[in-house]
Amino acid sequence: MEPITYDLPLAVPFRGLTRRQGMVWQGAAGWGEFSPFAEYSVAECQPWYRAAQEVAELGWPAAQRSLVPVNVTVPGVGPDRAERIVANSGGCTTAKVKVAQTGQDLADDLDRVVAVRAALGPAGQIRVDVNGAWTVEQAATNLAKLDKAAGGLQYVEQPCRTVEELAQLRRQTKVPIAADEAIRNTGDPLEIERLEAADVVVLKVQPLGGVRACLELAEQIGLPVVVSSAVESVVGIAMGLALAAALPQLELACGLATGQLLTSDLAERAFTVSNGMIKAQPALVQAECLDKARAAPATQRWWQDRLQAVQMAAAQDHQGAA
Repeated sequence: MEPITYDLPLAVPFRGLTRRQGMVWQGAAGWGEFSPFAEYSVAECQPWYRAAQEVAELGWPAAQRSLVPVNVTVPGVGPDRAERIVANSGGCTTAKVKVAQTGQDLADDLDRVVAVRAALGPAGQIRVDVNGAWTVEQAATNLAKLDKAAGGLQYVEQPCRTVEELAQLRRQTKVPIAADEAIRNTGDPLEIERLEAADVVVLKVQPLGGVRACLELAEQIGLPVVVSSAVESVVGIAMGLALAAALPQLELACGLATGQLLTSDLAERAFTVSNGMIKAQPALVQAECLDKARAAPATQRWWQDRLQAVQMAAAQDHQGAA
């Protein structure tokens, strides 16, 4: 079928956005999603397109599990709302707390982490996500305070921007480090392993080119994996669940319960969290939800032009490799 452009409102701002847009289409094997962020170049969009094509035409690899443990994501909100988000998470015992948000300071982060600990109780796990906002020095100082406020952090995700900085910080802090953007944005993802820069790797299906590409990368790096979403529609979440279900080992909760960040989706009650778990299964897009989510004509044209540019570049690369 022809690709359909969706435009979904976000419950809270994400990356400065108030709406999430992308394209979905149904192939011989299922639904695929193509939703790179607007600022990404044609080259950066290539793996997102490969991931969409993979699931639409090839489907899922063999699953090792049917249920995937997930964390609740707590965005840059106040402590009262942070507590409510955790309380309404469907039994998640792990929380990922966004910190270092624009317009906020460390005091805001500490208040949010304290509130999340109160909501989770002493047995819950807290991880914080910095999105590369700190220097090594800032990270070392801030993590000591956040670790104390949390009663112990499970890990910190992408505290600094580069692999080299992560490696430096890892030797200065007791908090385990998870690499996210550093894996995707470096020309060599295996540099993480060579420099011993992380304890955990965060893999996202679309930015890394598909489920099978992520499985291969996970095997090469050899560190515990957390599968996370890029705040996608139900179709993109299904792609992440396919990876989480197929991993030989899955020790940590995944960041795939992000449907709560959307006020509507391409299906109702999709991937409900129960006892901190989501069932791994293909996306069941509902026609009425898809119709409601269709983007305005101007937005549709923008995405169609973008997809065409990516497809043309992919065809040229294929011809060059032949």
